[in-house]
Amino acid sequence: MEKILDYLEKAVEDGASDLFVVAGSPVCEKKDKRLVRMDAQMLLPDDTRRLIGELYEIAKRSMDRFEEHGDDDFSCAVRGLARFRINTYRQRGSMAAVVRVVAFDIPDWQSLRIPAQVMDLANLTNGMVLVTGTAGSGKSTTQACIINRINQFREAHIITLEDPIEYLHRNQSSIVSQREVAIDTQDYLSALRACLRQAPDVMLVGEMRDHDTIRTAMTAAETGHLLIATLHTKGTVNTIDRIVDSFPSGQQSQVRVQLSMVLRAVVCQQLLPDVNGGLAPAFEVMHMNSAIRSLIRDSKTHQIDSAIAAGGAEGMVTMDQSILKLAQSGVVSKDTALEYADNPDQMKRRLG
Repeated sequence: MEKILDYLEKAVEDGASDLFVVAGSPVCEKKDKRLVRMDAQMLLPDDTRRLIGELYEIAKRSMDRFEEHGDDDFSCAVRGLARFRINTYRQRGSMAAVVRVVAFDIPDWQSLRIPAQVMDLANLTNGMVLVTGTAGSGKSTTQACIINRINQFREAHIITLEDPIEYLHRNQSSIVSQREVAIDTQDYLSALRACLRQAPDVMLVGEMRDHDTIRTAMTAAETGHLLIATLHTKGTVNTIDRIVDSFPSGQQSQVRVQLSMVLRAVVCQQLLPDVNGGLAPAFEVMHMNSAIRSLIRDSKTHQIDSAIAAGGAEGMVTMDQSILKLAQSGVVSKDTALEYADNPDQMKRRLG
């Protein structure tokens, strides 16, 4: 049987996004949302233990945490190949792993079809920007492109808090401090609090997981810093409701007021299968204006979608407008557009 490094090399060569090492199945790779077997040999529990042991050797990391807790999350780099984000876990009594492939170089935003109005968020100097979407929708890549734009053209101290670090940023015009949770710091909350004493101009928070982290992030954005953060939510309305609902009911009115003042933009994204067998991103972009600020403050978030649809002149776009543009330009099929649309009936009428 091949070594784990052989599988990693093939995954990078094939342009795969993930590698799966699970007993009872051959080693598989995910390419354009499809699972592909890398060989015919079924893995036995001893095979997965050996392959996962090799991953820990490459990362020069102890297996103690994995042995104790039953799962582990870490990253490593192979010189000349790529960077890998690794999650190991136990299933049915055997070891398993999922390996995310991350290229060394930060990809070109234009080749990824990221809209210019998303990249223009790099020009903001204060407030909170949220990049949201479901797992695997490309949030980390979009954030990395925005941070790279700031790094190229501004003299700033950028601090990223990530779990784990995916893209490596080399210092250009800016200084970039990248902190990995569980290695460089205990957790997001303590790292964020410490971050405010490290003279940051821009902060990136890999994930806001609880109301303490969300409150600290909003306070940090209020103090004149630009804070870019991630939430696993679908759509601007769900994102805002998720933040407010994470607080006790007695605090929610105050949080709405605070959020309406500190929020600058929300970017929601998802990946759609394109006509060439690849993936195409669709983006919803909301920029804060006085109308949306009032809707958040008055708990009328259900009206925000209409405000985004009417805000085209301000660079706003709804998810369905983005999907419609992809379908009209022939990037995705009409069936795909209907499947992923928030309002399929309206999409069907627009597509004729």
